[in-house]
Amino acid sequence: MKTAISLLLITSLISMFPFGSLASTWVYEGQRIAISADGNNQADILHFWPRADPDDWGATPAALAIIAKLGKKKALVHYSYNNFIDSPKHTSDVNEMAIGVNGAIQHWAYDASKFFDVSENYELALVDLVSALEVSSENDPLFFIHMGPSEFLYRAVKRVIERGNADSLAHIYLISHSGYNDNHLRRGDPKFDKKPVQENQKHHTLTDVIALSDGRINYKKIKDQNAKWEPTKLWHSDQDWSVWQWMQVHQDTSVKWIYERMKRHPLGVADISDAGMVYFLLTGDENGSPEKFKTLIGKSIN
Repeated sequence: MKTAISLLLITSLISMFPFGSLASTWVYEGQRIAISADGNNQADILHFWPRADPDDWGATPAALAIIAKLGKKKALVHYSYNNFIDSPKHTSDVNEMAIGVNGAIQHWAYDASKFFDVSENYELALVDLVSALEVSSENDPLFFIHMGPSEFLYRAVKRVIERGNADSLAHIYLISHSGYNDNHLRRGDPKFDKKPVQENQKHHTLTDVIALSDGRINYKKIKDQNAKWEPTKLWHSDQDWSVWQWMQVHQDTSVKWIYERMKRHPLGVADISDAGMVYFLLTGDENGSPEKFKTLIGKSIN
């Protein structure tokens, strides 16, 4: 009887997780990485929350520093930013994300062709993400770091399916930590839309993305990387900058530059929470901290 129950349990688990063993699947071993972030600073006049969370202004440089330090620059095949769909290009407000990305490219010798400003050239960014998704296979999976809302990814997944490459989605491993990124709608949420949105213009959540993939995309949500009530833990210390002071006086000028980018937060908040997902992917540790970041960087990033 116990054997029958055990077999039933195993069968149930397999049906719940058709992509295989979680224990082995989520171990990162140098495979390809794609990241998509928001950070838009140009106001979206049709939304009651006009700008993106400025956490990515610092989190993008920090995340790229982690990747560079751990020797995984070549694994990064796509990095899109300013991914609020339907938000305008940066014409009057400072494009803080572009400054962060271009600075990282210069400081740590990244391949500039892998970076895309969605607000500047949506189609180019979309085509590149589609290409990264649809070549994924068992031997060449893609780890996707979810740093912004889900609509841009939804559109990329939709195009992959339309191109007849849906099976590749079973080899996408998506990491998130934020209910905001998973569920925020720039269009289609009546609480925030300044004007009613037609059905065909509404955006989609991460639940919609996974449903569109017919459950193929593998999803892992790590703990929320914000812990502003405990400044020494995780990646958000609110307005307590003392735990990051080591960056301001660091001998590596690129580390000082990350600190300067963090200081661009208009509310004076020390928040690079999305970088915690990259730290988790490359180290297996979802309990990063300012001190662990300091230890990781050591004397220099390069």
